[in-house]
Amino acid sequence: MAHHSHHHNHNSASDGVSQRVNSPRFSGPMTRRAHSFKRNNNNAGNANSSNNGSNNVSNGNSNNSSLSPHLEIDLPINSPRSETVDGFERESHSRQNLSQRVHGGVVRILTNKKGSIGSVILDFGFKERKKLGHWMFFFFCGLCLFLGVFKICLYGWFGSTLERAASNQDVFGSITRQEQDSYRYMGSENDQKRMIIEVGSDVVDRLNKKAEFSGIWSKPNSENFTQCIDQPGNHKKLGARTNGYILINANGGLNQMRFGICDMVAVAKIMKATLVLPSLDHTSYWADDSGFKDLFNWQHFIDTLKDDVHIVEKLPPAYDGIEPFNKTLISWSKVHYYKTEVLPLLKQHKVIYFTHTDSRLANNGLSDSIQKLRCRANYRALKYSKPIEELGNTLVSRMRENGSPYLALHLRYEKDMLAFTGCSHNLTAAEDEELLRMRYEVSHWKEKEINGTERRLLGNCPLTPRETSLLLKGLGFPSSSRIYLVAGEAYGNGSMKYLLDDFPNISSHSTLSTEEELNPFKDHQNMLAGLDYLVALQSDVFVYTYDGNMAKAVQGHRRFEEFKKTINPDKMNFVKLVDELDEGKISWKKFSSKVQKLHKDRIGVPYAREPGEFPKLEESFFANPLPGCICETAQEK
Repeated sequence: MAHHSHHHNHNSASDGVSQRVNSPRFSGPMTRRAHSFKRNNNNAGNANSSNNGSNNVSNGNSNNSSLSPHLEIDLPINSPRSETVDGFERESHSRQNLSQRVHGGVVRILTNKKGSIGSVILDFGFKERKKLGHWMFFFFCGLCLFLGVFKICLYGWFGSTLERAASNQDVFGSITRQEQDSYRYMGSENDQKRMIIEVGSDVVDRLNKKAEFSGIWSKPNSENFTQCIDQPGNHKKLGARTNGYILINANGGLNQMRFGICDMVAVAKIMKATLVLPSLDHTSYWADDSGFKDLFNWQHFIDTLKDDVHIVEKLPPAYDGIEPFNKTLISWSKVHYYKTEVLPLLKQHKVIYFTHTDSRLANNGLSDSIQKLRCRANYRALKYSKPIEELGNTLVSRMRENGSPYLALHLRYEKDMLAFTGCSHNLTAAEDEELLRMRYEVSHWKEKEINGTERRLLGNCPLTPRETSLLLKGLGFPSSSRIYLVAGEAYGNGSMKYLLDDFPNISSHSTLSTEEELNPFKDHQNMLAGLDYLVALQSDVFVYTYDGNMAKAVQGHRRFEEFKKTINPDKMNFVKLVDELDEGKISWKKFSSKVQKLHKDRIGVPYAREPGEFPKLEESFFANPLPGCICETAQEK
């Protein structure tokens, strides 16, 4: 900012380094007279205006008919001005008297034929000579003062420059000790000017980089939004009576099970039922045999929700002999469905078993009390088990080593995801064929023949590692950025090369942890996913390349935690830009500019959850709990 003030305040004594670069005050000799000398001239001129009126009239010629408000003394000795005063010497061939008005007195100058000074005759009276002596004294004092001020200013400016350069080292912490030594006082004036230019430009460059850096990592503005999931003070106390017991099998991966558990807590509340501690799916792709107690702090889960719903570790002995009634719930159901169709079954059989829990409760159209309960279950009750919490916090500390920010990247480019979506861009024909075989082997995947090229252009494919690298570079993240990889092994031979070449500081739970630390998590993919969840949740920036359950869970939690920065790529428009760049239709500068413009509002800013024509097309409640769990506060007028 210092270089801007130079244009507005040339005479400021507190000018910064950049204010002196190319300053006209350094480009030539000083021509201004000291201010104090002018003031003395004014006073004296006023005092003498009446006393010497007659002399002024008699001795003035056409060129000197009036006095300037600031009078000057031009000494005739060897002065070029004395040789041309009033044009007299052009007419002189011999000694000639020159008359000049000097504050009411007359100086006659006698010159020889060659124009040299012969003698000076002062034709003054006593008062005139005394007055001339005073003015000569004032002139001498003014000259000394002027030279003194000039010297002080000259060295003061350079001294101020050096001091401000040192100050900038403290403020920004970016100019090294070697740079400081190299910018010490140099003997010549040219070296000093060069030093000023180098320090000033370096500080400006680093200021710009600092501003750009802070902008990349800063979170969006959310000052008018706050969490609002606490129970009201007048809420009705939970009664001891129950309509029966609900057994559930939470199906899917970690985050899909997490959503289902939260929904079943709300369903138990709707039906005034008791929820038995959930069992988890062991038949998914990862085939993880971890139980609820391995993943979550089960006692904390029960205690946190004790005022909302009854939760027990297992069925009471009195119900052990009852055969549970199996029920597959309809997806995206609302309260009316559970009260009119499911509750009568529960009352009849006393124990009911829900075979699936994923997406069994609508995103919208529910009461605020139910929505807030879902959030209390998700963000407060479902705390990970102690081993996951401890190692997760350790990994966060290692990512923040030396106070550096870090980015968590959910690169969903594993084999199962590519087979499920039918996306094979930049893969070999053999790899594409392998994905097709896997898709046919999984019976519950309904789509078998998929046009991957068309799906990619519609924005429905995960970004490839190369596309992800182009996204991060286009957004302005430097190659030195610390990145935590929230993902399994990327599919495809050499597919990670582009990303690793452009961003070498990539870590994961396997590279940040010791073998001993990871031993308890070996072959437990859901527990490892819990580690990744914690590190991603606490990252400065979260970027996901596919809108799966992990992306939904983490971004929703980050919104709840004061809208931490989360970048949601516009995949459909972004891949078109990538293709244009690859085809040479646009330059890198144009590409980067368009990428930044495309994502300026896709960084996790607060907005109301988007409805859809069908429930499946709605924005997930767990991806954006606004409204329901986040409220907008009244703005100050």
